[in-house]
Amino acid sequence: MQAVILAAGEGTRMRPLTYTKPKVMLPVANRPILQHLLENLINTGIDDVVMVVGYRDETVRNHFGGEFEGVRIRYVRQTRQLGTANALLSAEHLLEEEFIMLNGDAIVFEDDLRKIVEQKNSVAVVEVSNPSSFGVVELENGFIRRIIEKPESPPTNLINAGIYHFDSRIVDCLRKTPLSERGEYEITDTITMAINGGMKFRAVKVESWIDVGYPWDLLKANKALLARIKRRVDGEVEEGAVIKGNVIIGENTVVMAGSYIVGPAIIGENCRIGPNCYIRPYTAIGDGCHIGNAVEIKNSIIMSGTKVPHLNYVGDSVVGENCNLGAGTKIANLRLDERNIVVSVRGKKEDTGLKKFGAVIGDNVKTGINVSINVGTMIGNDVLIGPGRVVGGFVEPFSRVM
Repeated sequence: MQAVILAAGEGTRMRPLTYTKPKVMLPVANRPILQHLLENLINTGIDDVVMVVGYRDETVRNHFGGEFEGVRIRYVRQTRQLGTANALLSAEHLLEEEFIMLNGDAIVFEDDLRKIVEQKNSVAVVEVSNPSSFGVVELENGFIRRIIEKPESPPTNLINAGIYHFDSRIVDCLRKTPLSERGEYEITDTITMAINGGMKFRAVKVESWIDVGYPWDLLKANKALLARIKRRVDGEVEEGAVIKGNVIIGENTVVMAGSYIVGPAIIGENCRIGPNCYIRPYTAIGDGCHIGNAVEIKNSIIMSGTKVPHLNYVGDSVVGENCNLGAGTKIANLRLDERNIVVSVRGKKEDTGLKKFGAVIGDNVKTGINVSINVGTMIGNDVLIGPGRVVGGFVEPFSRVM
């Protein structure tokens, strides 16, 4: 069975993290979102993969190459991001008689993927509490009747999960799909056209779907993935260090005396942890990181090459690659009034729905000593923040805060 994975988008809602890498390559539980999805697909028997790439496509190509875990991968470049139907049509010359199509920026586990693989001409649906933000699905006798994009008054709580099992008949509809009001060629319009032409698509309900739309959704996905890990220690743990619960420690990583790590948590390869630090549950630390003396990290993603070396607190945050937090830099994660954290995304205010949420920090950011980073702060890549500064809001890439 063939899978076509759409991985061309930039993910502007994920800024500042996507200034330097495509959304599908953002890490959760120390592996890119796309890799988690691909591994789960392969476990269902997928033996041929076509990836539609675009924005910073070299990042995807270099990571996966032409073969991954014995499965061939071919690439098609969508030169302009003109929608999901256009993305699939760009791979027309590689499509088999039957194939799975899915978005590369959501996490779905093996059991649910297998349901779609086994059900020809089907659409995955999932029940959510806030359907108005998605494509809402209406059913008739278990089949898709229509898909309504972001309705003000949703008729159901079922939404389109962006996973499909098609046969080659869909291609004719792809060619005829009109431009939508949003200026894109959308696969939901293609499906509507196919239904009107007599095709039927069975709705397959999935349970494990995790939508990763905003930076704080990375923490939700990270938590779900870490909840599944088993304890494995491949590095060195010095006498006097405490490892509790399901914790993975990578090769050539040293956990020094006085370190206290509570799982589920994952630490990559070639890291230096401690002495005397506290790593709390649902934390993922990438390769080549240094977490040093008197540092506490809780429910966070720390990407590869980043140093949090002394007297730091990082809570409920996402920190990019190759960052360095100066001594005493701390990230707040709770408002004094304990109301939901609101952040700035693409110039608009977004309610995270979270009472605890720290900061999102892009790659190559450096802070001086005793920097205070307020709740909900978004910091672009390659930013320098001088000693003693208090930072909040959205900080543009390459800024100097002095």
